[in-house]
Amino acid sequence: MKSDVRTKSNANRRAFIGGSDARIIMGDDGTALLRSWREKRGEIEPEDLSANLIVQLGTVTEDLNRRWYERNTGQVITQVQRQVFHPIKRWMAATLDGMVQATGSVFEAKFMLPWSFSEEGAAEKHMAQLQHNMWVTASRTAVLSIITGGGKWVEMSIPADPLYQHLLLTAEKKFWRCVQTGETPHLFGVEPPKPRIEAVRIVDMSASNSWAEFAGVFCRTRAAFLDHEAAKGELKKLIPEDAKEAKGHGVRAKRSKSGAISFELQAAE
Repeated sequence: MKSDVRTKSNANRRAFIGGSDARIIMGDDGTALLRSWREKRGEIEPEDLSANLIVQLGTVTEDLNRRWYERNTGQVITQVQRQVFHPIKRWMAATLDGMVQATGSVFEAKFMLPWSFSEEGAAEKHMAQLQHNMWVTASRTAVLSIITGGGKWVEMSIPADPLYQHLLLTAEKKFWRCVQTGETPHLFGVEPPKPRIEAVRIVDMSASNSWAEFAGVFCRTRAAFLDHEAAKGELKKLIPEDAKEAKGHGVRAKRSKSGAISFELQAAE
């Protein structure tokens, strides 16, 4: 019976491009791209990931991840494991980890190893899946909830990126055409925009020597900077409106065609 269910699920996945497929399509692994293409065409069975420990850790911690997010944010996650199809492009679908009830944000639960973990790296790694799922559900934001193997929980809010979604949709269309025609797909070479992460942390930089050095420079030069900006403002007021250039006492001012005035130090004659 389980075998029949798995076979049916695999057959269903061949009928659309999902969020996990989006990551492969936008990635740089040509072997994975060809394998996904052959799977969609029904030429090979989907890869058996039952022996992949990282994948299985992600699966078994998904429920914990969702409950931990709800406990720490007070939000409620709905539509868990719901499959949603794009209303027009029926070859696009998303199997959701959930939706945040109050905001309509896509919820994505992930497990990641702690060795080289960074929030920027995590957002970039899962960006294609997040943007794909947001496009399918017409959501403007996604929540990425991550539990690491080091016992750390991280929550990130990722906004919908129209430019990224345009690139993603173009690549997915090309890939799906290859699935339908049998044409061999190639890596699309799309360089996605750097992920924008909502700033939510307060960081103590007291232990950073570099921060201490530049903070000292900032403090020492603050008054001089304010005097400098005030002097520029007063100099601008003194320049006649019909003057293209004004100079004297080691300072030259130039007026551009648009009317903007710039200053430069003048070498002593």
